[in-house]
Amino acid sequence: MLRVDHGVVAGTFSLDGQTFNVDNNIWVVGDDEECVVIDAPHDADAILEVVGERRLVAIVCTHAHDDHVRVAPELRDRTGAPILLHPAEWPLWELTHGSDVWWNIDLTDGARIEVAGSVLEVRHTPGHAPGAVCLHVPDLGCVFTGDTLFHGGPGATGRSYSDAGLIVESIKEKLFTLPDATVVHTGHGDDTTIEAERFRMV
Repeated sequence: MLRVDHGVVAGTFSLDGQTFNVDNNIWVVGDDEECVVIDAPHDADAILEVVGERRLVAIVCTHAHDDHVRVAPELRDRTGAPILLHPAEWPLWELTHGSDVWWNIDLTDGARIEVAGSVLEVRHTPGHAPGAVCLHVPDLGCVFTGDTLFHGGPGATGRSYSDAGLIVESIKEKLFTLPDATVVHTGHGDDTTIEAERFRMV
């Protein structure tokens, strides 16, 4: 049966010459046989503990800030699973991994990632980062928003490659069109719902 498994891992986020301590959510979607990891923060062992004995189908990155992709290549090396990322994230990816390490598959708006007889629907939501995406799973009534939408509103836009107006536009056009009861699984912190966040932003 399709389900969401969750963990939390601590590490750092660095950009624009500053470094912060952060806790990142680990999200794994699948069944008892196979799964998809959403983002690859801080510690591959912690992620693989959530994956367990299942076959990892893909490592899907919501964006390329270092706290979301730092261990993606290691996770790929250890499992054979491809890394998926929107191509507009190249400048941020390069800050962490240089120009010699690449992801495997480009994410595009409307793409569908198959796992365990279900799909994750890709929604390009630029603003926090130019190639940020959210992943809607209709069969579970949830959406994984990375750092685009949090319990309390939009993600941060005060750093390089971000755009405050664009993130609000993305949220309204790509997320607030989802059903009110849709559970929002965020990159950091607590869950929320589309209804709750729409109410806050109105």
